This record gives sequence, C-alpha cells and structure tokens, in this order.
Amino acid sequence: MNHRFFISRLKNASIPELWHRAGEAVLVARLRWSARGGKIALAVPEVDWQRLDGLQPPGIEVALPEETIAGLLKGQRWCLNADEQSIADLEARTRQKFFTAVPRSAAEPDIRAVWEPARLQHVAALLHHARGLEPDRKKVFHDAARLAVLTWLEDNPFLFGPHYISVMECALRIPVFFHCLKFLDNLSEADKRKIVEAIYRHAWWTGKRLSLYSSRGNHTITEGVGLIFAGAIFRKSPAGGRWLKKGIRLLRQELDHQILADGGSAEQSLDYHRFVLDLYWLAVDFLDTNQLGDCRDFKPRLLLGEDFLSAFRDGKGNWPSLGDRDDGHAVAPGLSPKRPEMEIKGPMCRTFPLSGYTVIRTGNGAILTFDHGPLGMPPFHSHGHADALAITLSKEGMPLLVDPGTYRYNGVPDWRQYFKGTRAHNTVIIDGLDQAVQETGFIWSRPFRTELVRNATGEEGQVLTASHDGYQRLKNPVLHKRTIHFFDGANFLVKDTFSGTGRHRFELNYHLHPGARAERDSAWWQITHGGGSVFLLSLSGDLACEQGGEKPPSGGYSPAYGVKVESCVLRVEKNGLPEEVTFVTAICTEGTVDRKRLESLLCAI
Repeated sequence: MNHRFFISRLKNASIPELWHRAGEAVLVARLRWSARGGKIALAVPEVDWQRLDGLQPPGIEVALPEETIAGLLKGQRWCLNADEQSIADLEARTRQKFFTAVPRSAAEPDIRAVWEPARLQHVAALLHHARGLEPDRKKVFHDAARLAVLTWLEDNPFLFGPHYISVMECALRIPVFFHCLKFLDNLSEADKRKIVEAIYRHAWWTGKRLSLYSSRGNHTITEGVGLIFAGAIFRKSPAGGRWLKKGIRLLRQELDHQILADGGSAEQSLDYHRFVLDLYWLAVDFLDTNQLGDCRDFKPRLLLGEDFLSAFRDGKGNWPSLGDRDDGHAVAPGLSPKRPEMEIKGPMCRTFPLSGYTVIRTGNGAILTFDHGPLGMPPFHSHGHADALAITLSKEGMPLLVDPGTYRYNGVPDWRQYFKGTRAHNTVIIDGLDQAVQETGFIWSRPFRTELVRNATGEEGQVLTASHDGYQRLKNPVLHKRTIHFFDGANFLVKDTFSGTGRHRFELNYHLHPGARAERDSAWWQITHGGGSVFLLSLSGDLACEQGGEKPPSGGYSPAYGVKVESCVLRVEKNGLPEEVTFVTAICTEGTVDRKRLESLLCAI
C-alpha cells in the first residue's frame, strides 16, 4: 500500500506543499544523523515560574466510575482494547530506535492502540479526580501521577521510539504536562525541569511538522491546541510567542474549514466532530481565562457544532457511529472541557444541507438518520465511509439498524476495507463495489457526489429524495436514488430506484445491532432490542437474515475501537437493468401497517 499512499499524496500536493514536505524530510534526515550519538540536543529556555504559576487551567468536567479510578491507581491504562503486554513489548524493543526506524508491519500491534496509553490521559484522570479530595487521599493520586509521567519521560527519550511518529500525539500530551505542573504538589525542582523540557521539545517538534495543506484535519486542530498551551508557558521566549500566535491562527483558520456553516463535520464523522469541538472548548476556555487571546468569534460556530451533534443524540446521550471512530478524547475518557448543554429536541425533521444529513425524531422515541452528504474532507476523505444514502434507526435509546462502526485502523486490512465500505452500511451496493475507490486505509479516490433533490412536507408527511453518482464511474454507469417518506408520525417508506445502462447486481443491506433479535412474523420482520422494537417489510423481494462471517468479512459490528462482534444482516439481492430494479422497505415503529395503505402511499412517491 505504500506506493499507492505516496502516489495519492503526490497527485494532491501543490508546489508549496512539496516544498514543505521536502523541508520536513531534510529536518528528519539531519535529526536522524544527530541521533547516532544517542541523544538529540535541544536548548530549552528558562521559564518564568511566577508567570507559569499565574496561568489558570481550563475547566474540566469529571465523570469517572469508581472502578475506573481504582484500576488507574493500580496501573491500568487505556489502550483501546489492545493487549497491554504487546504494546509494552513493542515499546521496550524500540525505545532506543530513532522514530523512523520503528517497524509498522501488520505483525506489530495497531499503532493507534500503541499511542493511546502514551497520550498520558490516565495521568490527567488521576489529577482531576484528586482535586477536592482530602490531603491524605490526594497524596495517593499525586504519587501515582508523578510516577507515571516521570517514568514515561525516562522511557521515551526525545524522538526515540514509537511516540514521536505523529506530532498530533506529541501535541496532545502537552496539556497533560501542563496539568502536572499545575496540580502536582510533590514535584522536585528537577522533576519540574524535566516536564518543562518535555513541553518545549514536544512543541518544537509539533511546530516543525504541522499537518498542513492536504493533511489538514483534526490533527491540525490538536497541534494548534498543543502549541497554545506550550506558547503560554514559554511566551517570554521568541519560540513561545510564535507558538501561541500560531496555535490561535491555526484554530481560527480551521474553524470554518472543519465545522461547516450548518454545524456539521467536514470529516463526515460524528465522533471526530465531538473530539474537535472539545479541543476548541479546551483552548478557548484556557485562552479566555488567562486573557491570552480574544476568541469570542469562535463561539457562534462552536455552538452550531454542538447543536448539530444534539440533533443526533438519543435520550441516553449516544449517537450513531457515522464515519470513522477511534475513541479518542481531547482530555481523557470520562473527562471533558466545560461546554454548553444543548437541548435534545422532541419530534422533528431536521436537515443539515451542507454536511448532508437529515435526522427524523418520531413521537415514540425513534430516531432515523439519513446520510445524503459527501464522502469526507477533501482531498483524501480520510475518515469518511462509503455510506451514501445510508440510514440508521434507534428507538428508546436502543440501536436497531446500525452503522457498524470502525473496528481498527491498522493490521487488519480486509476488515478495515469492509468497515469503511458500502456493504457495511444500510444502503445499496452495486456489483459488489464500493461507492468510491479505496486506495489505502485512509485515502479514497473517485469520490461520489450527492444531491438532496427533494425535501417536501405534505398532507401525507415528509418526503426526502437524494441521489449519489458513485457508480457513474462504471463502464455501464448507474445513478442511485433513494426516497424516504415519513408518515403518520412514526413510520417510513424507503424506496431505492436506479437509472443507467447495462445489467448489474444490486444488493440492499440492513445491519442489525448484535443485541437485537430478528423474528419473522408472516411477511414482516420484527426487530427488538431492549425496550425498542420496530417492524420491517420488503415490498420488492424477501429480506433474508444472514449471520456475519470472517471470510469474506461480513456482518461485523464494532462497539468500540479494537472490538469486533458478529451481527446479523437483512439482505435482498436483484439482478437486472437499472430501470427494472426497485427496492421498497416499510419501517414501522408502532406495529405493522396494512399493505394496501403502504402501496397507496408508494404511488405518491
């Protein structure tokens, strides 16, 4: 895949980006040569400790279960469900290797899981939980946090080992180091100096390798936040002043780029949207509290982003796993920056035209999402999935028809391809091909275009029609159009039609949550999960219920990064000319509906 990665990068690189990449390559080569001596020398300026003491940390909300806290005190780390020992083994084998020499083969642990405990967010959790505790109890937490951060610094010399490959990871550690300086009352002067030096080196490295040009995304925002914290600490030095200004400039630059004007995510990922918004709230609160920059103009766009997310959120605070999800957090699992509480609205139909989603809430607690948006953030669409015109459905906070999630980024190429691909989503796949072309695990080519062609309210309810052109690239091209009719305040008709040339194989899939039970009741399928229950009926061919499998990958569901379980799929297939093929599915959230009524409604769409 490496050659495809580099070819894709070159195709999308401008002259300034090529110059930027060349400069990075020269810098890395120089540092690698210097590393032959076993250590990278970098002069660290003095810190104004009085000014540092005056810096106030941003507000953090803590909601950690007691069992999690007990585990962290015993040395447990968040590692995205990977084997902790395999991560420790890789670190031990590579901590004396310059970061470019760290192996990245499929035989090694998923590098995303390797990086997770090195974010040191377990240290942040210990520190924030300890605030307000009695002195004796606080000392236990502070001793554990001090040992954890100093041990990590000892075991991970600058630019050696796997934790300096991504500067985003370096930037995400900087706020943790800052909180150690602010909260730990058991640090010696030597300890403080080690942490200050780590902040400077992490910021220097981040500033030299920013994610710019075609690499812009949530990494860029993370790096900007890291520079802001480091810049505040070192703002009396020339480098610190530059970092602070650069960090604010990056966040201002990316605000409208990554948070669309309707509040949606340019990356087409709800979980990365939450991550990005939290990074912004963290930085804005820190800047405001310490009067380091005026970010009042950020807040209207951030509030739009929060409103967008609240539209998807169910009564339990969850939303469907649309797009990539790596379970990353701006502060730590169970910790979040202070952010405004947004109202979860009742029955409604809301369309977000720029991000390309419609969310329909029924009066009985069901939520349907309809994806008529683009593939992801250009030019690589890295965290988007080929899920054009897909739907999800939950009821009473229980997911029923699901987006299967992400599983893993690295080490399982077949499953990575599956979870990103069209067959894993509740839409139609044609000729077994994705709606766009997967070049690598993070790069798409031939992205589809979508269009919402109808959004009308009438006596019989709401009707939405959207199309995508992902299969126009075929030798015999096909256009897919999906209409959703929301009627009686609780039910849906989903109609798929096609236009084009040549004979093709059309496959419609509905993925069920692994906890859901599917039972046949005459022509209807009843899908039940906890207190949520809906009924499905295909008016154009029987839906068969199939269990997921390994070879080829099918029916997998990922409730969390690194976890995959089997689930069932309701599937119907047809072969023929595009105009000859139609799929119609009735989805009823309050009992079944008479077939004649469904057919009469169908005539209207």
